[in-house]
Amino acid sequence: MDRLISPHDLKRKFPPPSFPSQARKSAERILFGKENRLAVLVGPCSIHDPLSAREYARRIKKLAEDVEETLFLVMRVFLEKPRSRTGWKGLLYDPHLDSSNDIESGLRMARELLADLAEIGVPAAAELLEPLASFYLDDLISWGMIGARTSASQIHRQMASRLSFPVGFKNDLLGFLEPAIFGVQSARKPHSHFGIDPYGHVSQIISSGNPFTHIVLRGSDKGPNCDAASIEYALELLAAHYLEPRLLIDCSHGNSGKNLERQKEAFVSVIEYAASDPNRGIAGLMLESHLLAGKQPLPEDPACLAYGRSITDPCLSWEETEELIRWADEKLSLPTSMSFVQN
Repeated sequence: MDRLISPHDLKRKFPPPSFPSQARKSAERILFGKENRLAVLVGPCSIHDPLSAREYARRIKKLAEDVEETLFLVMRVFLEKPRSRTGWKGLLYDPHLDSSNDIESGLRMARELLADLAEIGVPAAAELLEPLASFYLDDLISWGMIGARTSASQIHRQMASRLSFPVGFKNDLLGFLEPAIFGVQSARKPHSHFGIDPYGHVSQIISSGNPFTHIVLRGSDKGPNCDAASIEYALELLAAHYLEPRLLIDCSHGNSGKNLERQKEAFVSVIEYAASDPNRGIAGLMLESHLLAGKQPLPEDPACLAYGRSITDPCLSWEETEELIRWADEKLSLPTSMSFVQN
């Protein structure tokens, strides 16, 4: 058993700039329809190489400045990879890609990367899988996700309730929305739960509730749920549960069948839907993208990996991503899209 660095010591080593709190304000306003922009959470399926992640972030920063009138770009910095069976679990767990399971190095690399992105002004989105890890990284994240496997988890709902940024709950693996909706409702309430204090001691945590929780449609093995009928059904269900009819669409996973062409089709379809009536409840989209298209297997020797290509789910290339985002910017700039702001 190896004792890990405390959150206090790691945060002191890589202190947070003020940028994440600024980005959160934009995220919150977009989530509740108070800005006439859509959020696009875009980036690698998972981060395995901080160097290529930093290069991707520099490109996102430049593109974000060009489309800021219509789109709020948030980089996917997914440091954990949930597994139904086995496999590489993410940078936090195995940062050297060699099964050495150097979690302390993973925490340091993750926090340093997030701090660097914040310094250059790139908002970060992360999937929140291990609740204890959130105590080390929470001040550098602008948007969080609870995955399809954990939306029904009380532990994850408790974690979300103490966080001060938007957190999306995805529909479950079978496509049911209720676990995500109940997760949203639960995380908006105060909770008392186990956690760790800044010095790493097991503690009782009292949360105040997170008003910025929402659902994410990610499809399922049964098929996509990013079509107009599915979106309208989800919005009606939210209203029936006395929740704001606002949601995100994940264009990957079940909405694409992990097929890159279908991911692009899903993105185009949702943008056209949002542009046709900007008050319909779409707050944003998610897109898996890296420097190079596709994915590659993790070899025995990590030095053999191609630079900038995913080792988990297949991703769009940077060129395809930029083309899609610039098209969306033009589409949303048309006069039919000008009534997006809600009072």
